[in-house]
Amino acid sequence: MTRLNISLLTATKNSQETVEKTFRSVKDLVDEIIVVDNGSKDKTLAIAKKYQAKIIFYKGKNLGKQYQKGLKLIKNQWVLILDSDEYLSKQLKKEIKDKIKNKSLNNFDGYFIPFQNHFLGRPINYGGENYIMLRLFKKNKIKITSEPTHQKYILTSKKIGYLKNKIIHYSYRSLSQMLKKFTYYAIEEAKKKFKKGEKSSLKKIILYSLHMFYARFIKDEGFKDGLFRIPLDLGFTYMEFLTYLVLFILQLRKKYE
Repeated sequence: MTRLNISLLTATKNSQETVEKTFRSVKDLVDEIIVVDNGSKDKTLAIAKKYQAKIIFYKGKNLGKQYQKGLKLIKNQWVLILDSDEYLSKQLKKEIKDKIKNKSLNNFDGYFIPFQNHFLGRPINYGGENYIMLRLFKKNKIKITSEPTHQKYILTSKKIGYLKNKIIHYSYRSLSQMLKKFTYYAIEEAKKKFKKGEKSSLKKIILYSLHMFYARFIKDEGFKDGLFRIPLDLGFTYMEFLTYLVLFILQLRKKYE
């Protein structure tokens, strides 16, 4: 039997709604599952144990550091990163398996993989939702940045490959979940911009948020997905508005300290 030599690494926090699909999608593909949990209170850990995952714990609010902690414990050469609301399509799983069987996986040190995002259970393909990310790579060829959200995976070599089939992503499952996520992202992004010395203004608060809707729904042709996605683009508008509003408040607080 061919040794798979691939580990799944995922970060969780109250992820019972989606994480089982994540684990199920890698069955017979990975021979190690590492879960870095950030204080789940639901059934997430019970689900992870059902799939013989190795569970470690992280306290903090930095997703990049959460993944860094898990990466150190990976035993295999290859690492597959899936967030707890993502899973492999059957076609992608087969594509990776085929590369293992024909021994072509090692032709590259890392692979970019396309994503299929969903909004309220429906696939979306335009308006910034069609992208690829580095998610399969050799453990000793990667650096993970320390960021609270949207951490980056940086390959330290130039041997980069591209897979054809997709990771399925259920990022926006309900309006309340989406708004909660965007509120958190906006506050964290405002803090990051404040540390870098970026300035906000009433003009930026208004114009940047309006431009966000235009860019996603019109310029990047989000309208091709259908009118049902308008609440999503309004959500991004809200996130941009809140980011620069919080940044403005942070500036005022510093000014009058």
